[in-house]
Amino acid sequence: MGKWLASALLVAAMSMSAAAHNHGMKKDIVAIAAADGQFSTLVAAVKAADLVETLKGEGPFTVFAPTNDAFAALPEGTLEMLLKPENKGQLQAVLTYHVLGAKVMSGDIAGKELSTATVQGEEVAIDATNGVNVAGANVVAADIKASNGVIHVIDAVILPPSMR
Repeated sequence: MGKWLASALLVAAMSMSAAAHNHGMKKDIVAIAAADGQFSTLVAAVKAADLVETLKGEGPFTVFAPTNDAFAALPEGTLEMLLKPENKGQLQAVLTYHVLGAKVMSGDIAGKELSTATVQGEEVAIDATNGVNVAGANVVAADIKASNGVIHVIDAVILPPSMR
């Protein structure tokens, strides 16, 4: 857990440093993820799914960002299958299931259980009564602010109900 917190703090510090150099403008969600090695698999998947421009858009977005370890924990061959060009639609569905079309900070949901629509269109269950759990994935670092929303780091890849 300390490693995740240190990484989140590093990302936040990098973002603040960049903001100071860019006249107060923070990096967007994609730029923050691309600058952090723990998200290299996520960034590669976002590129393969042609979602870079979407996630660089105005937003606001909340992204539940799986780490490289989260992708590595998928059943063998799953990631490779999703990254194939012919499976781009499935990859887009998985990735957009990790995105909300609003900026939701951890304090906004603390102590609550809710179900909310994702950008993918299906509902995701969020339980913030004891830490934060999103469809079975734990939030291990929260509230990484971006110019177009917020990133919450999760320890598992979540799949839309239609793909389970």
